[in-house]
Amino acid sequence: MLKAYSYAAAAADKPLGPLEIQRRDVGPNDVRIDILFCGVCHSDLHMARNEWGGSNFPVVPGHEIVGRVAEVGSDVSKFKVGDLAGVGCMVDSCRTCASCKEGLEQFCEGPESFTQTYNSPDRKSGGFTAGGYSTSIVVDEAFTLSIPGNLELAAVAPLLCAGITTYSPLRHWNVQKGHKVGIVGLGGLGHMGVKIAAAMGAHVVLFTTSPGKIEDAKRLGAHEVVISKDPAQMAAHANSFDFILNTVAASHDLDPFMALLKRDATMTLVGAPEHPHPSPSVMNMIFKRRSLAGSLIGGIAETQEMLDFCAEHGITSDIEMIRMDEINKAYERMLKSDVKYRFVIDMATMEK
Repeated sequence: MLKAYSYAAAAADKPLGPLEIQRRDVGPNDVRIDILFCGVCHSDLHMARNEWGGSNFPVVPGHEIVGRVAEVGSDVSKFKVGDLAGVGCMVDSCRTCASCKEGLEQFCEGPESFTQTYNSPDRKSGGFTAGGYSTSIVVDEAFTLSIPGNLELAAVAPLLCAGITTYSPLRHWNVQKGHKVGIVGLGGLGHMGVKIAAAMGAHVVLFTTSPGKIEDAKRLGAHEVVISKDPAQMAAHANSFDFILNTVAASHDLDPFMALLKRDATMTLVGAPEHPHPSPSVMNMIFKRRSLAGSLIGGIAETQEMLDFCAEHGITSDIEMIRMDEINKAYERMLKSDVKYRFVIDMATMEK
């Protein structure tokens, strides 16, 4: 076993603090990565505080990992020592079900589903996986991603969750040049949705409840901004959208947004609210054959495609760098939406 240093939550009501952990020895198909940067996702906070239930303590969060390859197994062909590499939200799956065979490992139908990067039963080592708030990680090369060298590395880290979470539905619902696309919410997910949809050539409309976000939304690539609590502004866009990506993770009324879709168009949800949304009106969907859908991250191949797309278009996340020992303060700020738009931990600040 290999020693690593991490920050972990010992219990739901405890702040994160230093913890020495063990990583498995590098097997024939494994890659050991010295972690340089790790993004901070709202899911990290939910898991650390057991807000979704099922957290297995101690929890070492982090699934937006960028680093440099320090060791490779004897059968590894994709990476060599010194390469840049990344790890996203999953580190394994059953690999035999229909979804896995189609490159959709995020929908793995095996008995344990896919193996999450942290707080998930570890198929290889036993116990539970530990994430990227640590100095190193060992991952099968099949779940390790090549990181483009032309982008700011720290700002690439959030692409491995926020980037793929927004890219995947935009690709799946075939957003194209000239489409009118709505992005609901301008947070960690929403700001990536705006950037990626604009790079795909769409006419991007950002929906927000905050007039103070108008200027920033346009800086990020939005062509229009609608204050969603203004009925007149909403009505002006009725029946006009080809696709809407709803990134808001708080429970809210979906009907005003469904009414903005064209016939046969779709609104896809990627935010996971703590409490369910009010049930949408069925009539709102029936009379225009509209669809309400959901989407979950993306498979490994699609995540690599997203990284290559972002490299081609110069897209990274807008970030604020923090020290490892600032993580508890960052969680409190994240609850107040006091970040533009993603915290990233500089792992060089980890105390050993």
